[in-house]
Parts: sequence; C-alpha cells; structure tokens
Amino acid sequence: MIPRYSLPQMTSIWQDENKFRIMLQIELLVCQAHSKLGLVPAEAVERICKKARFSVKRIQEIEKKTQHDIVAFVTDVANSLGKDAQYLHIGLTSSDLLDTTLNVQLVQASDILLEDLKKLSNVLAKKARQYRDTVCIGRTHGVHAEPTTFGLKLALWYDEIKRHIERLKRAKEEVCCGKLSGAVGTYSNIDPKVEIYVCKKLGLRPVNIATQVIQRDIYAYYLSTLAGIGASLEKFAQEIRHLQRTEVLEVEEPFAKGQKGSSAMPHKRNPVICERICGLSRILRANALTAFENIALWHERDISHSSVERITLPDSTIVLDYMLHKCIEVIEGLIVYPQNMAANLIKTKGLIFSQRVLIALMEKGLSRPAAYDIVQRCAMKTWQGQGDFRTNLLADPVFARYITAEQLDKLMDLNFYLRHVKTIFRKVGL
Repeated sequence: MIPRYSLPQMTSIWQDENKFRIMLQIELLVCQAHSKLGLVPAEAVERICKKARFSVKRIQEIEKKTQHDIVAFVTDVANSLGKDAQYLHIGLTSSDLLDTTLNVQLVQASDILLEDLKKLSNVLAKKARQYRDTVCIGRTHGVHAEPTTFGLKLALWYDEIKRHIERLKRAKEEVCCGKLSGAVGTYSNIDPKVEIYVCKKLGLRPVNIATQVIQRDIYAYYLSTLAGIGASLEKFAQEIRHLQRTEVLEVEEPFAKGQKGSSAMPHKRNPVICERICGLSRILRANALTAFENIALWHERDISHSSVERITLPDSTIVLDYMLHKCIEVIEGLIVYPQNMAANLIKTKGLIFSQRVLIALMEKGLSRPAAYDIVQRCAMKTWQGQGDFRTNLLADPVFARYITAEQLDKLMDLNFYLRHVKTIFRKVGL
C-alpha cells in the first residue's frame, strides 16, 4: 500500500524558515557576484558568509514596526554582520528577492508534484493491465451505450496523467527563472552579470526582461496547469462516485476497517475521498482565475498581486499534492466488482448491440433511415419492457426478411467489441 499522506513535506517549502533561507542564499550570492566585479572585498564576503544569520521570530517582530517583510528580513540579517552590513542588499529591490525566492519554492513544489504524478501513473498502469479484459458497459449521457472494458477506462486516465506530467514539466520550466534587475528592471544600480551569476547558482535562468517584478502571465500558466491536473483528478473521482452508486456498484473506493459511512445509517459506505477530491478541484480552478487577474498590474508594478499569491500559490501546490496522494490511495485500493459489471451489461436485454444490427441491415442493402427505423422500433419495445431485443428483432417481419437468428447471434457477440483493446493499450504505452 502507498504510505499514508504526510503533509509537512510540501508545507515545509512554504514555511518562513525555508523562504528566508532562500532569501539569505540570494543575498550571499549577490555579495559573491559583487566581489567578483570588484565592488565588495573578498574578505568581507568571507566574513558575511560565515556570520550571516536570521531569526524568523525577530523578523516578525521587526515587521510589526516596519510593515515591510523584506526590510525586516534585511534588517535582521544586517544585525548579524556588523560593519559588513554595508555590503548587503546592494542594488536590489524587494521583488528581486521575493520573486526569485518564490520561483525557487515553486520549482521545489513542482518536483514533489511531478513525483506524485509519476506514482499515480504507475498505479493506473498496473490497474489498467489488471482489468484490461474486464468487460463493462460504456455509458454516454449516463445511459448504457456499448461494451467497453474497465481497463480501458483506467488506460484513458493513465494517458491523461502522462500528458499532465509533460504539462507540469513545461510549467516548471516557465517558473524556473529569476530576476535581479532593480526597482523597474533597468539594472540601474546592479550589474546584469550579478543576475546571471546568482540565477546560475540557484539553477534558474534570468528572465529576458522584467519590470520591478517577473511578469504574472508566468504564474497564471503555472496555476492553470495545476487546475488542469485537479480537473482530471475530479473527472476520475466523479466516475468512481457514479460507479459506486447503489444501483450501479461496479467499483467502490477503499473502506477501511472501523470506518463509518454515516452517523445515522450504519449500512452506508460513501465515496467520501472522491467527493473530497471533487470539492478541492474547485479551489484550484478558483485560484487559477485569480492568477489571470494578477497579470494586469499598474505600470512597472503595484502590490495587488502579492497578497493573492501568498495564499493561492502555497495553497494550490499543497492542495494538489494532497489530492494526488488521495487519488493514489483510491486507485490502489479500489474495490472492483466484475460480477456487477457483467450483470449491468445485460440489464437492457441486448440493446447494447443496436448499432451493429443497424450496420448489418445497411450491409444487406437497406438505407440508413429504413434500417434505423426497424432497429429503433424493436429497441423501443424492449425499452418499454416488452421482451428482449433479440426476440423483438426476430419477431419483426421486415427484419426477418434480411437477417436470420443465427446471423443475429453472431452480431450479438461481445468479443467483436473488444477485438481492438490490445491495440489501444499499445497506443497508450501499456
């Protein structure tokens, strides 16, 4: 079984300790870059790297007075450096630290999410192979359509997750950038070589151009990608919820020993994990919308995006990480009822073969409208409870002129519908 979800791994990325640690790393790298340019004595940089410290508690105390988090951070670090503090934060603006730090955090979060997606992909692949030939009814508009297999449902999800892995890789690449170009992005008080040096050390690329901030279309793309992944997880969970309904009961999400489904009704086994996944996907879509609202800032920047992103970016990565872990838990522990799938397959008494019968009549020379009328006439009798489809077809005098009982039995063969399943599995790489 997949280990139970451990929340701190993702949340630790967004804790102040990690954020300020990255900021300090950037400040030290800037000092090193300035030293290489001859602007800061090498011995001062050595002392700064040894002595530089921060305290989250002290920063918070200073911020209460300054009402500015970066001023509070720089002040606290400067207090640990003595006279060498004169070399700290030279040429930088707050957003140089904030945006570059944010992107390091997003890269860290992306690595966790990519690992989650790969685990889900592997679980889906295993289950898809297991149920490749388990026949079930396919439904369109919620109504029985034609036979498929449960393995094909899972293979579809597997293929979708593979696409999301590639999308998240591209989104990670989008945010894998840094900016150290000053108050309005013109490098007025800092050499562009500093940005190149620092970004390289952080594993980022320098943005081509910025204002005071990295442009927010990058974050809109990122959050849209997370929302897209969440929407797919909702799709999977919703399918399981439908298939778990009492009158269907083809699959069930895991139900642990001692778990309770209802405070009032002891018999209940509710799809609560899948419902939770569906609900949380709404948060991801809402957060993605705010990211689009953040794109249009005033001139070279205002601060309207900042308060939003301090909620939406951490929350979206944490929520999606949680959703992925829960989805893995559901798929791996999924309870499948092939016997119910078989029972549901015959509930419509042969109507699932209607299209093949239609085509067979057309192959006998009938026009589509004429063939359709015959098949629909017999199908509606079955639909209304007047016998099974086969009997109604053979009792129809027009139909009987074209197709014999033996030919009809061959048309009503499940194997015909499943003959390309292996081909589809090969196409998706299973």
